Amino acid sequence: MRLLSFLFFLAFFTFNSNAQSKAYSFKGGLALGVQTWNNFDRDPLFKYHGMVAVENADETERFSVFAQAGYHVRGSALRSNNLIDRFSGDVFRAPTQEFRFNNIVLALAGKKRQDMNGNAHLYYYFGLRGEYTLKTNLDDYNETNQRVGGFFPEDQFVRKFNYGAIVGGGFEFPFTDLIQGVLEFSVNPDFSLQYRQPSVTVWDPYTGNNRQLGERTIRNISFEITLGLRFMHIIEYID
Repeated sequence: MRLLSFLFFLAFFTFNSNAQSKAYSFKGGLALGVQTWNNFDRDPLFKYHGMVAVENADETERFSVFAQAGYHVRGSALRSNNLIDRFSGDVFRAPTQEFRFNNIVLALAGKKRQDMNGNAHLYYYFGLRGEYTLKTNLDDYNETNQRVGGFFPEDQFVRKFNYGAIVGGGFEFPFTDLIQGVLEFSVNPDFSLQYRQPSVTVWDPYTGNNRQLGERTIRNISFEITLGLRFMHIIEYID
């Protein structure tokens, strides 16, 4: 929560000036989410994201600062191998189990641009982000959890506020003098835990006895590819 507040106020004071040129971007794309459950990696989750950004845009400078806010689906999945029905002999695959965390994200980053041919630019950036989890789909597994003895995570142990880094790069290519296309790739590792469940005692349906589950932790990392449009708002001074 403190990081989200810090990023919000820092972004507000950075861009709350009408005396400088700015660029406004509208972006979205595909996301590949990976989670580590107690140091064990799960299968990737293929989802999406969307965001808006504002950036100081002095064309004579190669370094700028941008802030962006967006909606990102984090998470992971469990995919089974092919199975054989012992009665019919048919081969089938069990449905994929997805674990989705729908997060609002605020990020603040520094960006370095390099000129390319044809007025295009290559850029890379690094920054910090704060996240708030709006909802999850973990309640979908409550009934299954009762049958298998607490294997799946539960919504009550989700940590709503999280933080991490954002590292990425991409290309800006002009359509007109004031409109550019954007293609970028980013990596979003979390420093904090998305989920933390203390050690609990559960009923084991296979033995009919209680058993102890150790602490469970889940950490996110997401890889995103993004397309968008960048609109320039140029301030010119005339003597």
